[in-house]
Amino acid sequence: MHLLIVLLALAPCLAAAVCECGYLAKGPQEGDGPWLFTDAVESDFTKIANISQDKDWVRQQFNVSAKDGRGRYGKSFGLDDIASHPKANLVKGGSEAGLDLRVGSLLDNDAVPGAEIDSERMDMHWGSYRAGMKLTNISGTCAAFFWYFNDTQEIDMEFLSREYTAGMQVYPVNLVIQSKQSMEAGYDASKTGTFQRVNLTFNPTDGFHEYRFDYLPGRVLFYADSEKLAEMKGDAIPSDAGHLILQHWSNGNPLWSGGPPTQDAFLTVSYAKAYFNSSDTKGNADWSKRCADAKSAVCAVADVTAGNASTGGQFFTDQGAKGSGVVRHEASRATTLMAVLAVVVMVRAL
Repeated sequence: MHLLIVLLALAPCLAAAVCECGYLAKGPQEGDGPWLFTDAVESDFTKIANISQDKDWVRQQFNVSAKDGRGRYGKSFGLDDIASHPKANLVKGGSEAGLDLRVGSLLDNDAVPGAEIDSERMDMHWGSYRAGMKLTNISGTCAAFFWYFNDTQEIDMEFLSREYTAGMQVYPVNLVIQSKQSMEAGYDASKTGTFQRVNLTFNPTDGFHEYRFDYLPGRVLFYADSEKLAEMKGDAIPSDAGHLILQHWSNGNPLWSGGPPTQDAFLTVSYAKAYFNSSDTKGNADWSKRCADAKSAVCAVADVTAGNASTGGQFFTDQGAKGSGVVRHEASRATTLMAVLAVVVMVRAL
């Protein structure tokens, strides 16, 4: 049994508060929230000196054959294709601050080098998931920010650089939910009702922007810079808990990634944030007991726009503000002042 929390009313409080009862998120349109989530993972990649020493994200190393990946070439995900560039170490004219995920231009044993990092937490259920990213302008790669449980429960935001046409201001994002229906269609979600290609109103290769999806019971909402892009509903929506993945790859498939790129291509991630309900039963019980009186504080998650997507805006965890931090159903020092002044209705969901 997992918790989806609906907060009916709240107001500022001029006293130091803690986030012991969670993090409040909402969408820009009426009826889209607010929702309260119990746990948080916050990572400011512009302050992490070495991602290999980070405890919240795990670098991935594996190979996918051309046949299994449905491409002209295989995919080779390597540790050397993931690099930290903290703001403190930048030189003038050098890389952007953040985490670089590289797709190589030279084949390695008939496979294209790529990069992936996964969240350490595997218990991410209903939640609001966000990443600040600057995409490559080199044609022939797929940059992906997604939540994953298995091949039939997956929520994707995928960016195909071959689809960009700068002169016509064409910069689509592919919004994908993999389901049993898409599996039956050969993992082609475009043949189901859980695929949309939406054109962004900005050039995603010029700077950082926040990409976000809210995973809720029976619905998923997608955003860019806090503006709603699309909503998907129905029985194809996932229902289990999973984890987050940031990925950059190519396998030469002309119908998807294209490529390989003619030169090394980089996806730069400035931050990742997850505010979510855990699938951990004991933690949920502890949370319910601690917050039953509806008088404890929550922290309102502020919207991020292109103006602060390079920094991520506000971080609630002390560790997150310094680089990377996690809250597991427990109090965390907040940088916002909020208190609950009305009833919290707890809706038990799945």
